Amino acid sequence: MFSHVMVGVSDIEASKRFYDAIFATLGLGPGVDNNGRYFYVSPDGVFAITIPIDGESASHGNGSTIGFRVESAKQGNTWHAAGVANGGTAVEEPPGPRESGMYLAYLRDPDGNKLCALCPPS
Repeated sequence: MFSHVMVGVSDIEASKRFYDAIFATLGLGPGVDNNGRYFYVSPDGVFAITIPIDGESASHGNGSTIGFRVESAKQGNTWHAAGVANGGTAVEEPPGPRESGMYLAYLRDPDGNKLCALCPPS
């Protein structure tokens, strides 16, 4: 259904460092520059970051979350730690399993976009 997700950022290089770090934990390479935007391409889709083209400030969607699938709790913990070490903020409960059996880890990127690493129950 989805081809890509793109979020607006205020500092493209700081955001690139953040996303390069968290996506490296998922086996993806650094963002690829395309006219000042960075694209992260996987077999499952594309994620991109950009300075808003309308000249307005970047903002996050209140109530919005972008989820990324991880293969294990260990990979999710690594993803979360990489995000915090590269300008992200831990939010909600600490990373770990929930009552449903799913593993979840939540971060906000440097601009406040809410991200989640999710590993379905085995």
